[in-house]
Amino acid sequence: MQADIKAMQANGVFALSAVVAVTAQNTTTVSMIHALPRDIIEAQIKAVFDDFTISAVKTGMLFSAEIVHTVATALRAHRAINLVVDPVMISKSGHILLKPDAVARMTRELFPLATLVTPNVHEAQQLADMPIGSLDEAKEAARRIHRFGCRAVLIKGGHLAAAPATDLLYDGRRCTALPGEWINTPHTHGTGCTYSAAIAAQLAKGKPVLNAVKTAKHYVTDAIRHGLPIGHGHGPTNHFYFLPADPV
Repeated sequence: MQADIKAMQANGVFALSAVVAVTAQNTTTVSMIHALPRDIIEAQIKAVFDDFTISAVKTGMLFSAEIVHTVATALRAHRAINLVVDPVMISKSGHILLKPDAVARMTRELFPLATLVTPNVHEAQQLADMPIGSLDEAKEAARRIHRFGCRAVLIKGGHLAAAPATDLLYDGRRCTALPGEWINTPHTHGTGCTYSAAIAAQLAKGKPVLNAVKTAKHYVTDAIRHGLPIGHGHGPTNHFYFLPADPV
């Protein structure tokens, strides 16, 4: 969530939040997850929509089937627009972030509300129930995921063996490959969240999906390029890389 807020602010919008679970994590591992009660999740979402005009929404780690249902019900009730669903399933350190029974609930209840769903290759393989090693396989996976009812699918290709850093956008009619620069760095903590949040920010500013994705991809590439070598694991991307450093 901290990465989401930073990315949205860096992309020129004001970020608001609703916390659904608290994690204990660092650059090496996720050691504990505490899901929040349904009523406080509902109250947070209601508080945000009651006071602000919400131009886009992005979901991240939702953890359980109950939370997925709660969030989907609330977003439907508030007629949320420009919804970007990042189906966060597993942490970089291998910790499960979406329980198995929640995956079906997400595809059934949340995906049909989404303007864009943004799985990485590992998540897309699970959602599409197929291996992905090439762009052609990514295209087929995107088509399968699109059948869950979302308007568009972006398969983030950072782990695509045949074409590293090439993303694939499918809008129900055409597939658009978005080549990128592969940056050899271990400091990529929060990259997927950052990318999806930046897309949501650009949608909030009125850009169509393809342009929003292109702008966000350029931003996240530079954030990765300036990744921060801190901690003892995968350091974070640098969301505010463009700010001038303090003079020596």
